[in-house]
Amino acid sequence: MANQTYDAIVVGSGISGGWAAKELTEKGLKVLLLERGQNVEHIKDYKTATLAPWEIPHRGRRTVEMIENHPNLKRDYVLNELNLNWWAHEKENPYVENKPFTWFRGYQVGGRSLLWGRQSYRLADIDFEANLKEGIAVDWPIRYKDLAPWYSYVERFAGISGSKENIPHLPDGEFQKPMDMNCVEKDVAARIKKHYGGDRHMIIGRVANITEPLQNRVNCQYRNKCWLGCPFGGYFSTQSSTLPAAMATGNLTLRPFSIVSRLIYDKDTKKATGVEVIDAETNEVLTYNAKIIFLCASTFNSTAILMRSATDIWPEGLGSSSGELGHNVMDHHFRLGASGQVEGYDDKYYYGRRPNGIYIPRFRNLNGEKRDYLRGFGYQGGASRSGWSRNVAELAYGEDLKEALSEPGPWSMGITAFGEILPDHDNTIKLSKTVTDKWGLAALEMNAEIKQNEINMRKDMMNDAAEMLEAAGLKNVNTYDSGYTFGQGIHEMGTARMGRDPKTSVLNGNNQVWDAKNVFVTDGACMTSSAAQNPSLTYMALTARAASFAVEELKKGNL
Repeated sequence: MANQTYDAIVVGSGISGGWAAKELTEKGLKVLLLERGQNVEHIKDYKTATLAPWEIPHRGRRTVEMIENHPNLKRDYVLNELNLNWWAHEKENPYVENKPFTWFRGYQVGGRSLLWGRQSYRLADIDFEANLKEGIAVDWPIRYKDLAPWYSYVERFAGISGSKENIPHLPDGEFQKPMDMNCVEKDVAARIKKHYGGDRHMIIGRVANITEPLQNRVNCQYRNKCWLGCPFGGYFSTQSSTLPAAMATGNLTLRPFSIVSRLIYDKDTKKATGVEVIDAETNEVLTYNAKIIFLCASTFNSTAILMRSATDIWPEGLGSSSGELGHNVMDHHFRLGASGQVEGYDDKYYYGRRPNGIYIPRFRNLNGEKRDYLRGFGYQGGASRSGWSRNVAELAYGEDLKEALSEPGPWSMGITAFGEILPDHDNTIKLSKTVTDKWGLAALEMNAEIKQNEINMRKDMMNDAAEMLEAAGLKNVNTYDSGYTFGQGIHEMGTARMGRDPKTSVLNGNNQVWDAKNVFVTDGACMTSSAAQNPSLTYMALTARAASFAVEELKKGNL
């Protein structure tokens, strides 16, 4: 029988789990990395990454059968032929929508590190202090200074390209050389800066695509096919970065097809002794033991594991003694903004397919400004020229059509807003009493919606976008609001928040479960507030920090 006892167990192999495995193995621990889905080997298993459209049966698009079989995935771009097997199958993994909720999950080695948008921004003190200053939820137990060295640490290893801008509420990091904005973006950025007296900034996105070789990775090739897996290692993923580092130590055991049903808890020692695993292929139930456990199964799955653990002591699960487990669901609300046409620049174009856009950091509710909502939002987007696909049959025929399509079309630019959602105790997930998955585990019930604060914010998110584009000289500017369903941002956060008091939080300032100090939660579940920035870089930094702390505590005999 395979080894059943390890120094540490890491549950989940996505962005957070990969970092936990790397850090713990490099510090000398024997680690078992458990992944509920299939294995995906770097390069070998990127089946569609180098295929041309005509080499794919349906040119990569969705089929009628796919639409019928994937009612949740079809709600957005994620349903397509090219990487369908990297998204969780809804029929095998159902969930219940008490209120509309879009949940896109990646169940395979690497998780959504293979699929993420790679935007990588630090949170600032304004983000860590906001709850306390505004009397919202609970105070973060850490501040920017606590996480700053860990941001630097993970940035250097992951490889983040970006520009240093000296914006107080968007701290600079350890960057590789930035990608270039194109000519239109540069001019729009300059006009926005001038119009607003330097109070608003448009910068190139800070993105986990390397622009210089790093480790055994080749710099980004500007293919813009990141979501198919990168055979060059041009973007950060578990497969390209943290997993090879962990494997190189000789201390890692990776076990795919391993669904953790619960943690095994010892009420006498008040520690977890291990995990119970269901083999996803054979349904065999196995037990693995360890001194420390890192839950990195993704926000809701980590929380679900806690909910199924130690229920003989706490009916609502391990970590529920505060009454906050499963509460305070957050995301980023978006799907609104503005776009317009750009005159001129007909003799200009751009290089390659840059897998990155521009970023406009938050500018609302700073420096004493008061709107009819708290917090703020940022924008992502870019400028481009339409290509041959702009064809409209009525406009040209024959030779004229061919000639027209040999030239690039007009320039346009669009920006989409991403807004902060406040933590709210009434936004919840819980285990269903009636619906189970393929393996008999209770499905999750979602009960979350945006509140009046976010509704008020959305007016500015749309109108400010139009105002900025018009100020930059764009023509025929149009606003849009496509509507938002909770979860569509794919930035689910909360449900096992950090805090300063075990009576009001699930985790302490080192990501330890108050009720079991050898259990750490470092994925999105731990977030106390969401800020407006993309969160994944913060998960990386929190994980590296918690792993360092865990190993030191283990050495001291405290775990």
